[in-house]
Amino acid sequence: MHIAVRETPLDVDAVRRLVAHPGAGAEVVFTGVVRDHSPGHDGVTHLEYEAFLERVEDVLRDVATEALQRWGLTGIAIEHRVGRCDVGEPTVVIAVSAAHRGEAFEAARYGIDELKARAPIWKKEFWPGGEEWSEGA
Repeated sequence: MHIAVRETPLDVDAVRRLVAHPGAGAEVVFTGVVRDHSPGHDGVTHLEYEAFLERVEDVLRDVATEALQRWGLTGIAIEHRVGRCDVGEPTVVIAVSAAHRGEAFEAARYGIDELKARAPIWKKEFWPGGEEWSEGA
């Protein structure tokens, strides 16, 4: 298991390599990236993420542990950015490996859904002439 919250750019391939396992028949990687729009706002230029650093890694570790136990994974890694992220940049990477694809897909979906619901992470969207905090990281 690997959990990290970092201010530096995420390396998707490096996160995937963390879950490589000879017993895995499947690896699934979810990558969330900054898009150039959001509901009601075209021309999003970047996002800024903030996290309650004293708690966020514990929450991510809980989510990862739950996924490991529920789907019998061979590996799981979760990394999330904080700070400024420009359009096209990865903001979150969840990589899982499992013996079979079904478990890998389900666990990756669970990981991102639970992260968004439980992790103390907030994002602010910026566009020409405005900015606002957005619901759900």
